[in-house]
Amino acid sequence: MARLAYRILNVFARPGERLSGNPLCVFEDGAALDAEQMQALALQFNLSETTFILPSERADARVRIFTPAYEMPFAGHPTLGSAHVVRALTGRGDRVTLELAAGVIPVAAGGDFWELRANAATTRAPRAGAAELAAALGVQAGDIAGPALWVDSGSEQLVVPLASEDAVCRVQLSIEALRRATGDGPRAQAYVFARRGDGGVLARFFFSKGESLLEDPATGSATANLGGWLLAQGAELPLTLAIAQGEMAGRPSLLRLRIDAARNVFVAGEVIELGRGVVEL
Repeated sequence: MARLAYRILNVFARPGERLSGNPLCVFEDGAALDAEQMQALALQFNLSETTFILPSERADARVRIFTPAYEMPFAGHPTLGSAHVVRALTGRGDRVTLELAAGVIPVAAGGDFWELRANAATTRAPRAGAAELAAALGVQAGDIAGPALWVDSGSEQLVVPLASEDAVCRVQLSIEALRRATGDGPRAQAYVFARRGDGGVLARFFFSKGESLLEDPATGSATANLGGWLLAQGAELPLTLAIAQGEMAGRPSLLRLRIDAARNVFVAGEVIELGRGVVEL
């Protein structure tokens, strides 16, 4: 019988709030597992993502990321959380490289505050126009504040700018309408955001799971894609944004987006380890 050690973490936690952020399960050594077993374990834990640390010839570790339903090439909070565990296991210090399906991602830490450098993003216009997207989101056409774009820095998502915090709060999606509006993408999903009066950003990310539509408390991949969206709009650089997400999902989170003068996109947040355990297979 195999004994598999795992750790439970919260990523993009708010300062001083251990039960905030996006939960993550990290298996310390997945070398003995095949993809089917990894998928089954991800479904067993039923968190938004579960990761498995593996040996790598290209980086400090290889990481596979699974939702309860499928494997992902890249996701933000699993990358930061896995780097936190790799540092603890290897003692390699505050600079870690992780080999993901989307490529090798450099991650750096200051204490428990971790930052990844995202891959350069590609963008494309969605098939749906502003009126169809507004209807799918349950807002008015006038609430759409700029061009929606499919953005891909490792995980393609639809990024939709809204005109106000109020519009972000009013979003009420129909899964069937969202499926129709996002039929030219990988799955029904939408990342909506608006600038706040304090200069930060309020964001929400919705995604389909079977016949249900869920709201993610903190989405690092979408934050990286927001960086790609801002670059596509000619944003003034360098810039740093504090992004509040998860407030309406009952799990408030804080993410940091940074774009330097060389157009590199960075996503950062605090990682908290809550506990450890063992699974016997």
